[in-house]
Amino acid sequence: MHIAVIGNGIIGTCIGAYLQRDGHSVTFVDPLEAGEATSFGNAGSISGSVSLPVGLPGMWKKVPGWLTDPLGPLTIRPAYALRVLPWLLRFLRHSTRNEVVRLSAALSGLLRPVFDCYEPLLQRAGASGFLHRNGCLYVYSSREAADRARYGFDIRRSLGAEFREIGEEELAALEPDLRGRFRFAVLAPESGATDDPSGLTKAIFAQCVADGAAVRRSRAKGVRKEADRLTGLVLEDGTTLDCDGVVVASGAWSGPIAEALDLRVPLETQRGYHVTVRSNNLSVTHPITAPERSIFASPMRMGLRLAGTVEFAGLDAPPNWARADALLTIGREMFPHLDTSETTRWMGHRPCLPDSLPVIGRSPRLTNAWVAFGHGHLGMCLASTTGREVANLVSGRAPEVDLAPFSPTRFG
Repeated sequence: MHIAVIGNGIIGTCIGAYLQRDGHSVTFVDPLEAGEATSFGNAGSISGSVSLPVGLPGMWKKVPGWLTDPLGPLTIRPAYALRVLPWLLRFLRHSTRNEVVRLSAALSGLLRPVFDCYEPLLQRAGASGFLHRNGCLYVYSSREAADRARYGFDIRRSLGAEFREIGEEELAALEPDLRGRFRFAVLAPESGATDDPSGLTKAIFAQCVADGAAVRRSRAKGVRKEADRLTGLVLEDGTTLDCDGVVVASGAWSGPIAEALDLRVPLETQRGYHVTVRSNNLSVTHPITAPERSIFASPMRMGLRLAGTVEFAGLDAPPNWARADALLTIGREMFPHLDTSETTRWMGHRPCLPDSLPVIGRSPRLTNAWVAFGHGHLGMCLASTTGREVANLVSGRAPEVDLAPFSPTRFG
């Protein structure tokens, strides 16, 4: 079949690559170049063990303190507060202990095959060098601070994840640039990362094009239907793209076209920021998460990337670059000798649903339309498995992962 894939970030690109492996022809529809939106600014973590939802029990107690700090880990622009309130209330309903266990199990199923699913795509593209698997470090000021996070580690251990506690001296041996700054750490030895999220996306996408994929540089505006089937996409440039099926994978921008497929999904954008220190003079070799500071430090080809925080302000508000600058301040505290003479800043849109699960499945009203968006903070982690599973659905094969928790109709 000829399938139109709306979106050429890491999710859409992996979907397109897996559809081609099944012999389908693919047209990517996106106004931007591949890997130039959310996938550009990803923190780079690729792991099969990051299965906790964003909302955890008791988190609501911390929210008032976060909101009083305009540069803290969570902020809501005043003009956007009423609009996002219903989403936040749904989010809190999914933060109970029972829900966290259920959602973690669902995410674990989708995360577990991530490396196996990336392997054929990267080998085909000659891009295996973008992916490294030497573990991830969670660093803490003390063992007591780490103990406060034990709940989340225990849930993931129960789902098969491996973690190893390490003391201050071993931490300093693994990452000398952290010496004296953190007293305790947890190593996730099976985790990995990409040192160039955009480059990885572009490499797979370029192979898709080399294998015959077409590209339309426009935004999907609507659909053309006949009875229970979609026959084409109406594009913003005024043209119509004829196709045998469509997959919506345009991240935070998926809402309007999903509505055209008769789907109502509570999609929200959690805006994230990063600073990349291009003058990086450190020898950091692991992705490093400092949960007490809500920051992720990841070594990249272009420098040390400092990423994190959540901001609710919608798709159209201008960036608040002070939030990126705050990440740089934390980075200097973590690494006092870091050379920050050359930096770049970025803001992007994580596509988030209130239960921290993406929607993956077929439209309930159209037999040849599928959706795959809402991957939140886990886009790079979930992309390859999502690509495989969407290809299974399009080709009529049984999914290899239980997709029931990701149903597009679960919100009513």
